[in-house]
Amino acid sequence: MNLLEAIRSALSAIGANALRSGLTMLGIIIGVAAVIAMVAIGSGARERVDSQIKSLGANLAIIQAGNVTQGGVRLGAGASSTLTDEDARAVLNEVENVTAAASVITTRAQAVYAGTNWSTTITATDLDFFAAREWGLAEGRLFEPEELRRGEIVAIIGQTVAKNLFGESDPLGQMFRIRNVPFKVIGVMAGKGQSALGQDQDDVIFVPLDTGRRRIIGRNYARDRSVQTIMVKFASEDAINPGIEQTRALLRQRHRLAEDQEDDFIVRNLTEIANTATAAASTLSWLLAAVAGVSLLVGGIGIMNIMLVSVTERTREIGLRLAVGARQRDVLSQFLIEATTLATIGGAVGIALGIGAATGIARFAGWPFVISPETILVAVGVSGLIGVFFGFYPARQAARLDPIEALRRE
Repeated sequence: MNLLEAIRSALSAIGANALRSGLTMLGIIIGVAAVIAMVAIGSGARERVDSQIKSLGANLAIIQAGNVTQGGVRLGAGASSTLTDEDARAVLNEVENVTAAASVITTRAQAVYAGTNWSTTITATDLDFFAAREWGLAEGRLFEPEELRRGEIVAIIGQTVAKNLFGESDPLGQMFRIRNVPFKVIGVMAGKGQSALGQDQDDVIFVPLDTGRRRIIGRNYARDRSVQTIMVKFASEDAINPGIEQTRALLRQRHRLAEDQEDDFIVRNLTEIANTATAAASTLSWLLAAVAGVSLLVGGIGIMNIMLVSVTERTREIGLRLAVGARQRDVLSQFLIEATTLATIGGAVGIALGIGAATGIARFAGWPFVISPETILVAVGVSGLIGVFFGFYPARQAARLDPIEALRRE
């Protein structure tokens, strides 16, 4: 019996017991559909996490003010600013592979324009911030060096602020107020979307660093030339960890910390956090797929069961085939092909249902989903292997039947 005849025979046997074959394939169909849907949604969630984290910028480290102790009392991280402009410039000039070091101060304030107002985040910073965050403009321009030096009252706004403060009108060149200080809009940032923590990154107004310190945030920052955060961008991911160690040593030296004193700043590696979050999302998606894969095992056991029943029902047919010259391997191949065909058809139906389920869940819940060709190929391959694995024992039982005894069976 050649392969084509074996497949035709397998389809004929499946069609002769259509209901039973359909119920047998149900386990495979559910298993494959569940795996496809879970992997698709898990991959989509992983990509969403990746995009949110990458929106912060690549190869970043964040330096924040750390703990300080006054009168024996530990005030906690960020209780007093211990970072300055000069620290940022020193990191940029003295630490290897640093491409940008941005000084940042943030606060919340009410922005007012004509008859509308909007509470938003005010970020006082310099040009290195936009390079570190890899954040471009939708329209307008960035700060000019002279505006930063003189502390001009100009501002660059995010998409959310532009929408809620100015509505449909063009914000460029418009004047608005922050704490009764008039600012002129010189640029609108491109959209960034939500951060990994769910914060709207476009709900922000950028002002020159000195302007923010003197006009909005407070005299203490202006007097000490201190900042809340220094955002450091490295040339490559491999340069981050050595660069952080150099940065820590440099800042300890600049802050005149003794060896027994703890750091008065905190350094966080955002790339490391991003990799951890991505790995966690990937692990979760494969865990969901593994749980769904239990259905495949149940489906395979169902195929073995029904093939054993089929061997029992077709004992005389098997005996007749063996009596007229069929070899044991021919009978083995025939039943293996039947089991594999049964599993493959179930896998194909399961793939279609899995894609439909992933699409429906994603639309209903507002989640992204990603269906890769590799996932579909793996699903088809696994279905076929299940047919071979669970169909081998019944096929072997059929091939080892004694022709005389089989022909005598009623």
